[in-house]
Amino acid sequence: MNKLYIGNLSENAVPSDLESIFKDAKIPVAGPFLVKTGYAFVDCPDESWALKAIEALSGKVELHGKLIEVEHSVPKRQRIRKLQIRNIPPHLQWEVLDSLLVQYGVVESCEQVNTDSETAVVNVTYSSKDQARQALDKLNGFQLENFTLKVAYIPDEMAAQQNPSQQPRGRRGFGQRGSSRQGSPGSVSKQKPCDLPLRLLVPTQFVGAIIGKEGATIRNITKQTQSKIDVHRKENAGAAEKSITILSTPEGTSAACKSILEIMHKEAQDIKFTEEIPLKILAHNNFVGRLIGKEGRNLKKIEQDTDTKITISPLQELTLYNPERTITVKGNVETCAKAEEEIMKKIRESYENDIASMNAQGRIYGKIKEENFVSPKEEVKLEAHIRVPSFAAGRVIGKGGKTVNELQNLSSAEVVVPRDQTPDENDQVVVKITGHFYACQVAQRKIQEILTQVKQHQQQKALQSGPPQSRRK
Repeated sequence: MNKLYIGNLSENAVPSDLESIFKDAKIPVAGPFLVKTGYAFVDCPDESWALKAIEALSGKVELHGKLIEVEHSVPKRQRIRKLQIRNIPPHLQWEVLDSLLVQYGVVESCEQVNTDSETAVVNVTYSSKDQARQALDKLNGFQLENFTLKVAYIPDEMAAQQNPSQQPRGRRGFGQRGSSRQGSPGSVSKQKPCDLPLRLLVPTQFVGAIIGKEGATIRNITKQTQSKIDVHRKENAGAAEKSITILSTPEGTSAACKSILEIMHKEAQDIKFTEEIPLKILAHNNFVGRLIGKEGRNLKKIEQDTDTKITISPLQELTLYNPERTITVKGNVETCAKAEEEIMKKIRESYENDIASMNAQGRIYGKIKEENFVSPKEEVKLEAHIRVPSFAAGRVIGKGGKTVNELQNLSSAEVVVPRDQTPDENDQVVVKITGHFYACQVAQRKIQEILTQVKQHQQQKALQSGPPQSRRK
């Protein structure tokens, strides 16, 4: 995908104009500009440069009074089922995007493309040409969290070889993220990355060693493990620890994690750092309960099998906008690396189960649209009812309505928590959520997180108070 189409050109545009634009943007080309009336074509050295050209120039550079458009050049016969979606909000939850995509059909695969842009880019393959066309029409220009999505066709290499209707269908929703599909985002790795990244916390004093001189060390780890690694060193200025995000296959993720551990231990020796260096994994609270297991059995087994000591940060440290807990693993490099594999295996299982459950709801939503229960210009709005224990309703509302207001701002759904509703026979009240599908999904997930926190807090209090004391006769 290194051939570009340049559109919305003035009749006065000449090759030298485009050469100057690309030169000013420091984007190399692999051949001359072929200029026609109103449009042009050019080849970039590779796919990554083509994507950089699109991100840097499309709709942002004016030539002879017109903003130029830059897209992948896709022959009509290959404009079948594959789309590229750009300008996705950088912190958007993947399940939200998944829920948005399935409104227009069955998503066979969705891969994240590695870019230098602040926003995210994904390549999506729908199961049919009509579904892809509908998604393009509806999503191009769609406003998502104050970001305007940009959607265009990318070449469907299978189009000339196989009828799309005869192609095998993968699971709906997100497949892998990483390189190109059959593999993952980018287009290098043949492995299949997992949707869920590994997030680590490392002491700030080791970040320089992990990155290396001019980024050489982190590039080497990335190359050897076929991973995408982000060191968030600019976040939380002055903090004692920085987060690192690793996206790859489970094997690639574990290899990258072990390399980082080895670097930290070596650096500790060099600077005579005497404190213990544990492995710290950040995990969403949704998954932690299942990681721990009933009566802590799962966690105890991992500790025994890997000869490590594992602790998890308390619930009190969680907030609505910081739902991650810190899993601290103590041991040597080898044992910590083994523990990471087992911990992330459990977390990925939980994640996959959650996504599968959400996709079932997405199919129902898609069926409503497909059967034309609403006019084409209308968006389907859903009303979801969640039953919550009456004693937990106050936590959903928050002090002065703060929590429920945050929920509505975050999800764009309307959330109504009745203050004077009479509880049912199970001492539960109904919370009503109204909005578009993906907005409802976000609100439901956040409410479930609050309820989980309430339940775990109660369990913790019960454990601290201990069993009731029997009175002496």
